[in-house]
Amino acid sequence: MDTQRNSNVTERGDIKSRHTLRRDQQIDNPCYKEHLMSLKCVTSNKTKDTCTQYFINYRNCKDFWASVQRERRLKGIKPYLPPLEERAKIKTDFLNSQ
Repeated sequence: MDTQRNSNVTERGDIKSRHTLRRDQQIDNPCYKEHLMSLKCVTSNKTKDTCTQYFINYRNCKDFWASVQRERRLKGIKPYLPPLEERAKIKTDFLNSQ
């Protein structure tokens, strides 16, 4: 068994855990911030009822980026999930079109 860790393995500093993540979540998950906010709300409040808005925000974020990925896949643009530097522009373009 290989005991060396992969160089792109990150640990979650916000949640005490001995487990590590296999990918860099800030790059691979465009809704990482919303994800952490919903987890923090549940952890601090101990009930899901008070965190409904965080869950809705996270779900809307996931739906938005899924639609972006679907659109890019149909157009043949790779990678399907835009790189970090393109995401801010895509979000502002979407918000300005609304």
